[in-house]
Amino acid sequence: MTLSATDLMELGSVACDAANAAARLIARSRPTEVRSKPGEASEAAQLVSDVDQASERLLLEHLAPSMDRFGIGMLTEEQPDDGSRHLADAFWCIDPLDGTLPFVEGQPGFAVSVALVARDGQPLVGVVHDPTTGIVRHAIRDGGAYRNGEAWTRPTPHSATPLMVFADRSFLAHPSADQTMIDLEQVAGDLGRPGVRVETGAGAVMNACQVLDHSPACYLKLPVARGGGSLWDFAATACLFHELGAVATDSGGRALDLNRRERTSMGHRGVLFASDADLASRLRTITPRS
Repeated sequence: MTLSATDLMELGSVACDAANAAARLIARSRPTEVRSKPGEASEAAQLVSDVDQASERLLLEHLAPSMDRFGIGMLTEEQPDDGSRHLADAFWCIDPLDGTLPFVEGQPGFAVSVALVARDGQPLVGVVHDPTTGIVRHAIRDGGAYRNGEAWTRPTPHSATPLMVFADRSFLAHPSADQTMIDLEQVAGDLGRPGVRVETGAGAVMNACQVLDHSPACYLKLPVARGGGSLWDFAATACLFHELGAVATDSGGRALDLNRRERTSMGHRGVLFASDADLASRLRTITPRS
């Protein structure tokens, strides 16, 4: 069925309720079982805990009625891809605990991420709940972006701040990292900024959210042959960025393929989240392409 604007608002509320319930569970939990998933490229992607799985079960419980009512498919990190995302008009794309590594370490940088994605890959709903702060960020396609239920107003850039670069821990180990850092310093200088400040340690979802809380800022995932994040790492935040007029594309400026048919990984084209179009344009000239 074709989802109307009213349907999307209702599904946005469903997603918020689900994410809130999962975040409350995570906030009061500590992992008692942590294991590595086979075949994952990075340390961060390898880890899964019993709390990830408990959060997923709770999310599915909340989202199941909407799947039946609206004919929505499902893609979730901790279960095999059942292919329903290619059959339904839209699918839930969830990461029950993005940033398992900082969560296990007892550090901030993890979140619950719930997105509704159209079959053509367009993000329709995005919800991110940060259990550490309790901040809920959500957006509805063409319906605005909200922070704790209020219309989201982004901060005014301050000329004395450096160019903020948010990245995963694997960023500095990338073969192109050294040259990219040199190029980022040049971009910062061209923008009249006092250098570059790189922050690593958070998961993909919270890295992207930090971009929206700073300006100028970016989140970079340099292209890799294997790994590089998956659909559920970027779907919810892509909706937030769209509604706030920020930029979420691959490294070459193409739209994120949020319903990639071949596999769920996204690293083949890299990912670029930027606070504004001018910064994104500059970054595309320096980041390696697939």
